[in-house]
Amino acid sequence: MFILPTISTSFIVISAILVGIGWYQIVKGNREAHQKVMLWGAAFALAFFLIYASRTLFVGNTSFGGPDSLKLPYHLFLFFHITLATVAAVFGIVTLVLAFNKKFAKHRKIGRITAVIWLLTAPTGVVVYVMLYLMYPGGATKPVLDAILGT
Repeated sequence: MFILPTISTSFIVISAILVGIGWYQIVKGNREAHQKVMLWGAAFALAFFLIYASRTLFVGNTSFGGPDSLKLPYHLFLFFHITLATVAAVFGIVTLVLAFNKKFAKHRKIGRITAVIWLLTAPTGVVVYVMLYLMYPGGATKPVLDAILGT
C-alpha cells in the first residue's frame, strides 16, 4: 500500500504548485486562468483527501518507525501539520464558496491567507511522507473501520 501515500502526497504537491500558479495568474490580472488553475488545485486537494481518508478507514495509518528519540519531535511536527492542513481545508472551502458566490472582495482577502497556509501545509506533508515512508518506514496500524466495528 506504499503507492497510495506516494500518489496522495504527489497530489498535495501538485495542488500547492497550482495554487502558486493561480496566485501568480490573479496578480497578473488573468482572472480566467486564475479560476481554472485554482479549481484544478482544489480538485487535486480533494483527490488527496479522498485517498487519505479511504486509506485511513480501510488500511490504517502508518506508525512512525524511527528511533524513540525522534518520536516526540515527529509527533509534534505531525500535530502541527494536521492543524495546518485542517485550517487550510476550512479556509479553502470558504475561499471557494466566496468565489462561487461572487463575493470577490472577501474572496481576495481570505484567499491570500488561504494560499499562504496551503503553501506551508504542502511542504510539511512532504516532510511527514519522507519521514514515514523513506527515512523511517513504519508499519500499518489497525484500520479505523476495524477499530470501529471491533474486529
